[in-house]
Amino acid sequence: MAETRRGFQSMSAGGLHYSGLLALLFAGPAIAQDGAAHGGERVIGQIFDRIEPVTETGLHGFFELLGNQPIAFILLALALGNLIGKVNIKGVSLGSTAGSLLVGVIISMVAQAFFGITYAIPGVLSSFMLLLFMYALGLKVGPQFFSGLRKGGIAFIGIGVIVWALNWVICYFGADWAGLAPGYATGLISGSYTITAILGVGQSALSSGAYTPPTGMTVEEVGANMAAAYAISYVLSSVGIILLIRYLPRIFGRDAKADAKLAEADYSGGATHPVPGAPGALVMGFSPYDLRAFRVTHEKLIGRSLAQLANDYPQVPILRVVRNHEVLELSGNLVLAMNDIVTVRENVHDLIFEDGELIGPESDEALARNLPLEVADVHVGSHAVSGKTLQELENHGLRGVVVQALFRAGNELPLGPDSAVSFGDVLRLTGPDAAIKAAAGKLGGRAILPTMKSEVLYLALAMLAGYLVGIASVTISGIPFSLGTSAGCILAGVGVSYFRSRNPEFGGPVHEGARSFLQDFGLNAFVVVLSANVGPKVISALGGDTLVWLALIGTLGALVPPLIAFWIGFKFFGLNSIIADGAATGARNSTPGLNAIIEESGSSVAAVPYPVSYALTTVLALIGGYFSMLFS
Repeated sequence: MAETRRGFQSMSAGGLHYSGLLALLFAGPAIAQDGAAHGGERVIGQIFDRIEPVTETGLHGFFELLGNQPIAFILLALALGNLIGKVNIKGVSLGSTAGSLLVGVIISMVAQAFFGITYAIPGVLSSFMLLLFMYALGLKVGPQFFSGLRKGGIAFIGIGVIVWALNWVICYFGADWAGLAPGYATGLISGSYTITAILGVGQSALSSGAYTPPTGMTVEEVGANMAAAYAISYVLSSVGIILLIRYLPRIFGRDAKADAKLAEADYSGGATHPVPGAPGALVMGFSPYDLRAFRVTHEKLIGRSLAQLANDYPQVPILRVVRNHEVLELSGNLVLAMNDIVTVRENVHDLIFEDGELIGPESDEALARNLPLEVADVHVGSHAVSGKTLQELENHGLRGVVVQALFRAGNELPLGPDSAVSFGDVLRLTGPDAAIKAAAGKLGGRAILPTMKSEVLYLALAMLAGYLVGIASVTISGIPFSLGTSAGCILAGVGVSYFRSRNPEFGGPVHEGARSFLQDFGLNAFVVVLSANVGPKVISALGGDTLVWLALIGTLGALVPPLIAFWIGFKFFGLNSIIADGAATGARNSTPGLNAIIEESGSSVAAVPYPVSYALTTVLALIGGYFSMLFS
C-alpha cells in the first residue's frame, strides 16, 4: 500500500504532480503556497487514513470503519434491513423496521464478539429520528384522533391497564420463580416494555437508598443485572412484538386491509375525502365536467362582451379566449369576434346552445385546450353567502368549478344541490385556476392550492412545543411522571393537522411523499442507532442458564400481554381488529409495532388509539418499574 501511495504521488503531467493538482483542487491556495507536493501528500494521506484500515486489515478494518463512521453503519443497516424486510416466506415477512433492527444488532454483535469493537452512536440521533416519526404519524391521524377518543376511550384505557399489569406480573414473578438475582426483574420489565426510562427509575431507587442490595451484592452489580436483562429482553421483544402486532388480526382470522377500511369509514363518519390540511387532501378526483374549445361562428355570439354572455349563459362560463394564436386577457369588456376560440367547462349536456346550434365547430387549438385544472380548499369568509345552498351559489356565479367536498368544523358533510354553506365552512373546488380564484372571491376566502413548500417552520415549532410538553415532569415519592417526548410529538402532529382541518389558510396539505418519508426513515433510523448501542450489551449477558431465563421471561412479558389484551378488546369491547391492534401496541409502547400494523393494513387508522394507551402505560410502567426494584 505504501508503494502504491508513493507511486501515485510521483505521477506527473506537464511537470505538475497529480498530488499537487489534488492539493490545489481540494485544499485551496494555502496548501498550494506551501508546495504542491507536501500539500498533496497531506490530502492524499487523509484519504488513505480512512481507506487503509479496510484494505490492509480486511474485515476487521471494515468493522472498524463502521465504528469510526457511524453514518456508514446507519446507511448499511438501513439498506440491508430493508432488503431482508422484503423477503416473504409463505406470506410472512419481517418488514423494514424489524429487518433494520435485526441487521443492526447482528453487525454490532459481530464487531464486539470477533473484533472487540464496541459501537456507541450518540442517542440524540435516534431520539430525534423517533420524534420525526411520531410527528409525521400525528399529521396523518390528527382529524381521526378526537373521534377515536369519543368512540373507544374506555376500551383503550382498559387495554392499556391489562397489558401493563400482565407484563409486570410475568416479569417480576417470573424472575422470582427462576431465582434470578436482584435487578433482573426491573431490567426485564424495562426491556420487554422497551422503555429505557424504567432503568432510570430503578437506578434512582438504588442511588437514593430506597432499595438496599442484599449482603454480598453491590449497587454496581445490581445495576449490571438490570442492564443485562434489559439488553436481552429488549432485542427479543423488539423483533417479536413487530411480528406479533403485524399478524394479530390474521391470527384471529381477520383481513387486516378489509378491517382497516371499515375502521376508516367508522372513524371518519362516512367521509370519503381527506380533511383540509391532511396529506392527499388536494388530489384531483373524478369529475363529469369537461374542458371544450370551440371556434366562434354563431352570429348571435359575435360582437357580444364576456359580461353579456356571462349574464345570458351563467351555467357555462368562458375561461379563455384565443385570437390569432394569442391568449387574450379576460375582462368583462372583451368582445368576441368571428373565429375566436373560446374555452368552456361544463357538463357536455349544458354547453351553450343557440337555436339548436353550438357556439361553432370544436377546435383542437393547443392554446385553448391546454388549460390546467387545479384542486383547492376555500374557507368561506363571507356572511353574504352563509345559508345559501350550493345550487343557489351555482346560479349566482360560482361557475366553472366543481364542489368536490364540503367540510364543517373539520368534518365532511353530505354533498348535494340543497347542501347549505355556512360561514367558516371549507369548500373543496376543482377547476381552472382563474375559475377557482373567482369562486374564492365570491366566497370571501382565498384558494389553498397544493404546495411543495418546505414544512420546516411548522415542523420545528410544533415539535418543539410537543417536546417541551413531553419533558415536563412531576416527581412524586421519587418517581418522575411525564407525558414523554414521543407522545408529546405525536400529539403535536395531531394538533397541527386538527387545526389545519378547520383553518386551511394556515398551511396547505402536507405533501404525502414528504410525510411518509419522515415516517419511514425516522423510525428505521431510530431502531438502527438503538441496535448499534444495545448489541454489545447482549454479548456481555451471554452465559449460563441466566440467558435462557432472561430470553424466556422477557419474550413472554413482551408478547403475552398484548395478545390477551387484543383478544379482550376484539371480543369483549367489540373493537375493530385494527383498532384493537393499535391500542395493544400503544399499551406496549411499541412504535415499531405500530408501523408494522400500518404496513400490514395499508392504513394509518391503527394510530388513532395509540397515543391514549401509550401515554397511560408509560406512566404505569414507570411506577411498576420502581416498585419492582423495591420488592426485589
